Amino acid sequence: MIAHGATLVALFFWSWPAIITALILYWVGGSLGIGMGWHRLLTHRGYKVPKPVEYFLATCGCLALEGGPIQWVTTHRIHHAHTDRTGDPHTPRDGGWWAHIGWVIRGTAQDHDQVALERYTPDLIKDRYYRWLSKYFYVPAIVLGLLLLIVGGWQVMLWGIAVRVTFALHATWLVNSATHMWGRRRFETDEDSRNSWWVALLTFGEGWHNNHHAHPTSARHGLRWYEIDLNWWGIRTLQLVGLARAVKRVHFDSVSAAWQLATGKRKRKNAYEGA
Repeated sequence: MIAHGATLVALFFWSWPAIITALILYWVGGSLGIGMGWHRLLTHRGYKVPKPVEYFLATCGCLALEGGPIQWVTTHRIHHAHTDRTGDPHTPRDGGWWAHIGWVIRGTAQDHDQVALERYTPDLIKDRYYRWLSKYFYVPAIVLGLLLLIVGGWQVMLWGIAVRVTFALHATWLVNSATHMWGRRRFETDEDSRNSWWVALLTFGEGWHNNHHAHPTSARHGLRWYEIDLNWWGIRTLQLVGLARAVKRVHFDSVSAAWQLATGKRKRKNAYEGA
């Protein structure tokens, strides 16, 4: 709520350096951090990178101020295990407002007990750095805010932190709400996921949600050439420079399209079912 209030104030005091800073950091936190890092790498293990690169991407995710990586990944793995059914933390079947922000205010966001953590994120809770980062997830954002204040002044700091974080939070929440209510379905999955081009633009490719639920471990979500997926382009760049390996992807081209459509229409057992 503080970020939302500060955003309203910042709208009356803007500058081009402030806006440019916010846009760059929006990409750092939302694409490098949440999309490439917390989601496609930590949650689904769609590719592998050296530990220093993994820790860097995970730390970038903290700049989005969506809590710590362990709790975030736990929530998302639970979502995949119980998508749009009892146990899903943020299904729109409980209401669109609930799916967007209600579950954050009164739900289980960042509030999973040790039993849930041990069940859904045993790979992360045994890592000392992730335990520290999850406990002090706000530290990177505080350090960044102080640097922005010193270098660029309060306008740059407000836009680089408050405005950016507020916009990024709602963009991420739209994946939970909008892409389970509106859009097109390429694959007949056993839940309500949709592909949304406008959510994909806001989230660097996370809006191709039906593609993702059909193939949750794929590092590539935009399967067609026209499905813009900046997070995939980032992963592909890491692969080309030798930093990413074991990249999982779905080849949705003219040769395999018929097979993908046929198999996609089958009811799929979720990757985290019974985890």
